[in-house]
Amino acid sequence: MFATPADFAAALAAMPIADAVSGAQAQERQQHLTKPPGSLGRLETLATFMAGWQQRDRPVIGHARIAVFAGNHGIAARGVSAFPASVTAAMVANFANGGAAINALAKAANAELVVVPLDLDQPTADFTTAPAMSETECLAALNAGAAVVADGIDLLAVGEMGIANSTTAAALCACSFGGSAGDWAGPGTGVDAAGIGRKVATVAAGLARHADAATTPFEILRRLGGRELAAIAGAVLAARHARVPVLLDGFIACASIAPLAAASPAIADHLIAGHVSAEPGHARLLQRLGLAPLLALDMRLGEASGAAVAINIIRSALAAHGEMATFAEAGIAAGA
Repeated sequence: MFATPADFAAALAAMPIADAVSGAQAQERQQHLTKPPGSLGRLETLATFMAGWQQRDRPVIGHARIAVFAGNHGIAARGVSAFPASVTAAMVANFANGGAAINALAKAANAELVVVPLDLDQPTADFTTAPAMSETECLAALNAGAAVVADGIDLLAVGEMGIANSTTAAALCACSFGGSAGDWAGPGTGVDAAGIGRKVATVAAGLARHADAATTPFEILRRLGGRELAAIAGAVLAARHARVPVLLDGFIACASIAPLAAASPAIADHLIAGHVSAEPGHARLLQRLGLAPLLALDMRLGEASGAAVAINIIRSALAAHGEMATFAEAGIAAGA
């Protein structure tokens, strides 16, 4: 989908919007269902949201896909994670063997799980000394993400696996939305105060190194991002052009679109925040994206785990919207 950085920029500049007619029809149906208007709260707005993007007044989730992207980071050598970089590949193997949390949660959500490892034997460059990716590498990652958006998907959930990627996510947020490295860097997988200090120093050094060049969404992703974060950005943008609503996971998945949202805030219009994670920067990031999370469960695993749990909330919203009787069908006077 993205042969050049200009293609990526053009796709971001020309995003389709939701179908207003289908959304209005869904909203009209909500007014006639056998309940007080508004009594199902966000379940109602979720249904009308899905209707607009699916372009039908009774949206469905026949095919939900969860895409988990995995990548390794050169900055892992700076001691910014509680785990070694080898854990990324080990967890990808665990996904393949069906033994991870996301395997169980995808099954519970009746969702297809797709895992996309991205050159795990070639970590990105240490972004404190060089751009994390070459232009070719960043385009490849964007396209790997776009490739998961296939015909017939009703909902796409995105997540990641990558040791040290909470540091990368903090760098993307700080570069995109401002603030200091300390405003965005948190404990991630559980580093102590000294580890957080190393994360802050790494992010600050990366920001200083690329301040003059990281001025477009593509360049921010290329210089300060990682393959799996760029892949999420590519998947989100491709899904927008396919009119597929996207369910975001936690801090890192949301940070992946921070460069896009800073330049084009409308990117968030087809996104749902599955949850707010325990990572301190996530709530602040959701505010900047203008997204209200569906769940707050103190999760901080990644792997699209929070998004997977939220799929069943959306299924519930669509079941109520599509299967409830109207007052006329039930033979009840609306004012009764």
